[in-house]
Amino acid sequence: MNFKPLALLVLSTSVLTACGTPPLVKKEVAAPQPFVFKEPDPTPPFYALNPVNYDAPPSFELAIKDATTQPVTKMVVSLQNDPSKSTTLEVNKLIVPTIDSKQRSMKYAVLAGDNEVDVTEIDDFLQLVEGKARHYPPRFPERQERKGYETKLKEITQKLDALAEQPNASLDVLTRAFKASVMARNMDLGTAYTTKSLNYAQRILAISPNDPETNFWFGFGLSEGGGQREAIPYLDKAIKGGVQEAYLSAANNFLWLEQKKNAIQTLKNYKVKYPDEAEVADRLISEVESGKRWNVWQVLN
Repeated sequence: MNFKPLALLVLSTSVLTACGTPPLVKKEVAAPQPFVFKEPDPTPPFYALNPVNYDAPPSFELAIKDATTQPVTKMVVSLQNDPSKSTTLEVNKLIVPTIDSKQRSMKYAVLAGDNEVDVTEIDDFLQLVEGKARHYPPRFPERQERKGYETKLKEITQKLDALAEQPNASLDVLTRAFKASVMARNMDLGTAYTTKSLNYAQRILAISPNDPETNFWFGFGLSEGGGQREAIPYLDKAIKGGVQEAYLSAANNFLWLEQKKNAIQTLKNYKVKYPDEAEVADRLISEVESGKRWNVWQVLN
């Protein structure tokens, strides 16, 4: 078969089509826009942000509000990365002493002075972590979010540990180092954090043995770390000191000890003390009685 005429016909058709097509107009290509990464918003907290009083704002938010209402003393300082340039500081930060202070003491200023540290960023982050990892197990709906929290928490604990190493470290520093270590332990960042949290708690209680919040954190920390019997007196102190969540931690502790009656009675006391939580308490009591619940913060379908 002779394919040559067919090939010539196809070729001539292509040429005629090309000749009949209007010339292409060159379109302007928009310059590529720079990619800007926007960090996603954190997911909602699982645990209450104010364990002392569920109806009150968390302490960090209150401190920030107080800082904004205080007079601001502007200050011009040199930039660390370029001393030839300067910037004006005009926003109050949360400043606490680093040594020789046996009570919580916060002031509001644009810059920390000698033997002081700016804890604005630290407190902001610790509040976020607290909503996810105050108790064990931590609650992160997204794995990538947890990884980000882990990295930042390691950085924060290193900074706080360096300050807390001082034998005369302030109560403010020790309290933050203690809480950060508890949450690092809960997030399985290393067994060293268990030892650190125990050490910090003992130092804090030596300074302020009846502090309700410290007794609460130490109590549930012991309980969730395996020291359920040792946790009882600390959780009792926290309950008497008015820490709302101490009731739930105490009930949880009794569940670990397989003392169902004590757990139910603690939840009934909780219901009496906090009537707004009656629905929650009733549900917990019902699930404990039926054997469905073995942990107060257990997620049931």
